[in-house]
Formats: sequence, C-alpha cells, structure tokens
Amino acid sequence: MPGRVVILMGSQSDLDHVAKIAARLDALGIPYVRRIASAHKSVRHLLDVLEAYAAEAQPTVYIAVAGRSNALAGMVDANTPYPVITCPPVSSAFGGGDIYSSLRMPSGVAPLVILDPEAAALAAAKILALGDVALAGRIVAYQSELAQAIVSADERLQA
Repeated sequence: MPGRVVILMGSQSDLDHVAKIAARLDALGIPYVRRIASAHKSVRHLLDVLEAYAAEAQPTVYIAVAGRSNALAGMVDANTPYPVITCPPVSSAFGGGDIYSSLRMPSGVAPLVILDPEAAALAAAKILALGDVALAGRIVAYQSELAQAIVSADERLQA
C-alpha cells in the first residue's frame, strides 16, 4: 500500500507555507492531503481527523504547520504512532522566539522540527521511501540533479 503525507495546518493563513511543501511532494510523486485543525481551537476536530486516518491503516507521515505557540505538532505526535514533522512558518514576532514552542516538547512527544518547507517534504519522502523502492529511486534521482547542478555551476565558474 502506498504511503501518503497528511499536512495539517493550524489555520487557513498557513496555506502559502503549505503550498511550498505540497510543491515538493508533487515533484516527488507523493500523495498528500491538506487539512485544517487547531490544537487550541478545534481539539475534537483534530482528534477526529487523526482517528480517521489511523483507521485506514496506510503508511502516513504527518507534517504539522502552525506558528506562534505550536501545540499542533505535539498534539498530533502524542496521538498517533506515525512520524510527525513540524514545519512552522518563519516569524519575526517575538524576535523569532516563537520557534521554541516547536523545539521544546514534553517527554514522550517527539515531532521532528524542519524549518524549510521543501526539506520537510523531502524528510517525509525519505521516511515513506523506507517501504517504497520506487520512491527511493525518485529521491536518488532528485539528489543526483542537485549534485549535478553544483558540479555544473563549478564548471561554469572555472571556465
């Protein structure tokens, strides 16, 4: 059964950030869904969403996108056995200090923190590739393209 990514955002204002994650997932051919659920404002809805995906028994990686006091990633991680990546939107509010809410989690709660949206998508892809040889091949091809771009840039610089 193919894997999927569930992108959970805390509010509709996170759509631009989520679009960057979705673009990389699209490029790697990874199915995903986008959902809005707040750990503060719609707890029951969030838990219902998690329960529905758990019932499907499909390999899943969650990417939580929430800023300010990012309770979303911790709440998701505490209520699913699947990997959770948190990718909070960059903020200059509070001198960037709101990132600490993504970094400081209670014991037994372990979402991965990746700030770059494309890198969050790539991390999710690598997790799913553990059980998907074709996806692993697409990741290797992408990495090869990145490496070739560097080599080409160096060659142009030396010419």
